Amino acid sequence: MSSAPHRPPLDPLTVGVVVVAVAAVSSSAPLVAFAAAPALAIAFWRNLLSVALLGPVSLARRRAEFRSLTVGAGRREGFHCVLSGVALAAHFATWMPSAQLTSVAAATALGATQPVWQGLIARWQGRRLPLAVWAGIAVAVLGAVLATGADFAVSGRAFAGDLLAVAGGMFAAVYTAFGERARATISTTTYTTICYGVCALILLVVCLVGGVRLHGYDGRTWLAILALVAGAQLLGHSMFNYALRRISATTVSVLILLEAPGAALIGWAWLGQLPRPLALPGLALLLAGVAVVVLGGARTARRPEPVPLPADPAPFGD
Repeated sequence: MSSAPHRPPLDPLTVGVVVVAVAAVSSSAPLVAFAAAPALAIAFWRNLLSVALLGPVSLARRRAEFRSLTVGAGRREGFHCVLSGVALAAHFATWMPSAQLTSVAAATALGATQPVWQGLIARWQGRRLPLAVWAGIAVAVLGAVLATGADFAVSGRAFAGDLLAVAGGMFAAVYTAFGERARATISTTTYTTICYGVCALILLVVCLVGGVRLHGYDGRTWLAILALVAGAQLLGHSMFNYALRRISATTVSVLILLEAPGAALIGWAWLGQLPRPLALPGLALLLAGVAVVVLGGARTARRPEPVPLPADPAPFGD
């Protein structure tokens, strides 16, 4: 049976990072729905611009670490970074179009099936999750669906969006699982630069082959894309990647569920997509499920300390 990567104890900085990350990713679906550009193009630009910002910093401060990923045992960690980027591209290529095909609430709620896939991946890896964690996952997913008032409309467009959102949740779980492995030994800046770079390259190929327009957008669309880069990408995905050193992939995927009510509230206030009356009890269930997963994961046995490896004292830090 395989064991999960060792993580240092949870500290106040990581808790604050997760809070910021949840708030940041909550803006993703509303911004995608608002932007007047193809979803795949938006996904490409948010990753490319993120690499443009992170790349010079990581190359200047982590050259030795980049070199170590090309030789010896480091190749395995480098391969995990690449696979994570592939999974992230698949996530964006499925979930982001769903936010334009169905409602913000439905896309977010169905993408919230990620913890289910994450739990199955953990089980496939040989880990036995406590019964409390499985119960918390079930309660949290149910709460996310109720809180967002998921719209399972039977129209062809909405149904396609629903299916893409579920696929997006599955690929998000794969992305987080590979990220958990990579972040056990690799710094945040190095990991995110490789991951986002691979993701941007794949999305560029997909856009070029599919004839997706990559330019000629109006000013508000470019502002929405920049907001996605600063918020959902750098303060959202990157912060969750930082937290993976101290929090398991399964727990992170459940914490990401807190995005669901946040996105629904933004969609209501900004786009006029009114949540259903079940939002409040759904939110209560969601919070209860998250608490159960976090507490259940905290009770798992601690593993011995590994040989010290490079780590970030702060997000994007050296």
